Amino acid sequence: MLSPLTKANLYLNAFGFFKVPFIWLARPKILHLDSQRVEVKIPLKRRAKNHLNSMYFGVLAVGADVAGGFMAMSKAQESGKQVSLAFKAVEGQFLKRPEADVHFICEDGGVIDEMLEQTFSSGERVNQKVKITAICPSLHGNEPMAEFYLTLSLKQKGA
Repeated sequence: MLSPLTKANLYLNAFGFFKVPFIWLARPKILHLDSQRVEVKIPLKRRAKNHLNSMYFGVLAVGADVAGGFMAMSKAQESGKQVSLAFKAVEGQFLKRPEADVHFICEDGGVIDEMLEQTFSSGERVNQKVKITAICPSLHGNEPMAEFYLTLSLKQKGA
């Protein structure tokens, strides 16, 4: 039997390959997933580098998207209800050059739970910012390389 983390990574790979190929090209891997926190790693390889040999900002955006979006998608699937999920806005601060594999951490599971409750009870679209922090643990421990605030937009389908 496959572990929940293995299933999550298989789903992420299939979703990337068939729905959003750029996600698949970045090769994200979910390292941790629970009700409050997700951690996704993107390796710093040739495809992900810029001319300074650090992670290209577009790949950093992919990592933030996957970390914030995957938690919301998995929570929506657990609810058994159909949910439309999108990002409406993005704010990013690039604090330090990420020159190694980057881990993207979102600890806003509670915020996403509240958003799902709101859209299920009201039938309306709900928008809320979620925070994603990018770190390079192999070089800088938990020091942030970048911080993203993505405005997550959720609505129950058919409501």
